[in-house]
Amino acid sequence: MSPARPALASALLCFALGCRPGGESPSPTPPGGGTSPQVEQARTLLEQGQADLALEKLAQSPGDPEAFYYQGVAWAKKAELAPLPTPAPVASPPARGAVPPAAPEFKAEELQALQFFDKAVAAKPTHDRAPLALAELLAPHALRAYDADEAAKRKRPPRHGKGGPPEPSLARVSQGQDFGPDRVIRAYETAVRSNPDSPKAVEAMISFATRVGRLDAAEDGYRELVKREKEKPAEPLVRYGDFLARDKKDGAAAIAQYSQALIWRADDDEVRGKIADIYIAMGAENLAKGEYAAAEVRFQTAQRFVTDRSSARGRQLQEYTSRIRAIRDGR
Repeated sequence: MSPARPALASALLCFALGCRPGGESPSPTPPGGGTSPQVEQARTLLEQGQADLALEKLAQSPGDPEAFYYQGVAWAKKAELAPLPTPAPVASPPARGAVPPAAPEFKAEELQALQFFDKAVAAKPTHDRAPLALAELLAPHALRAYDADEAAKRKRPPRHGKGGPPEPSLARVSQGQDFGPDRVIRAYETAVRSNPDSPKAVEAMISFATRVGRLDAAEDGYRELVKREKEKPAEPLVRYGDFLARDKKDGAAAIAQYSQALIWRADDDEVRGKIADIYIAMGAENLAKGEYAAAEVRFQTAQRFVTDRSSARGRQLQEYTSRIRAIRDGR
């Protein structure tokens, strides 16, 4: 099980109670407003670390989305202190060849937290914190399973023909809870829709989706960042371009985003250099394939974005240009 669970539970509690950087006291009014006295009292108890007393108070507000949400927070706090799950006992002596049972994926307290976060969303589909809390509780489980799956793929010998061994399948459901990447991403997407003014959910979705190779979901996140920064979109445009170049390997699409960023920051040599590097790489690929005319066009275009001809980038471009000239002159 992951050693990061205590830190996760602490982060969830801080997020739920409105903690600010530097350990400052949370604001006296919880996000969303309009909560019952019992929920307000429970929130104060959670600030004091009294999760059990908070749960008693919250039980007095049945059906209240905020009560459901803070019950989830309280159980997440209790999960921080609970021991890791252990495998079920096996018969003694064990049967020959029997595979020892694995430990359950979730602590009982985590299951309670997930159920209450689900209830909060069901009672109020636009709840602004429950979907993100749900996603962040599930994400470490999904990442651990993803990493195990990837490690198994690397160890598995290549299959030859149709007679090879079947590929192992790692479960993504445990104790009735789906903790696969798709569910986590759906929760992040719900959180993004419920928080139109905050980048927190968008950033979290981008990070998770990129980590598990769901690049389309990550790209949706970058597009959302650009849309939310209408007044100063240069930085998210550059980040979007970096993602397209690095993760999606789509140089043309990356150039389009970098070019948009240059509309806002025309003198940004770093962005100009990124465009130049892509054109140089494209030209080098054309050159390797014997596509000399296309390579020459790419190198000429790259030249427009190289501001320092004496830099390593400028010298590299000059070398390629010289090779093209030599080929054209028949030398």
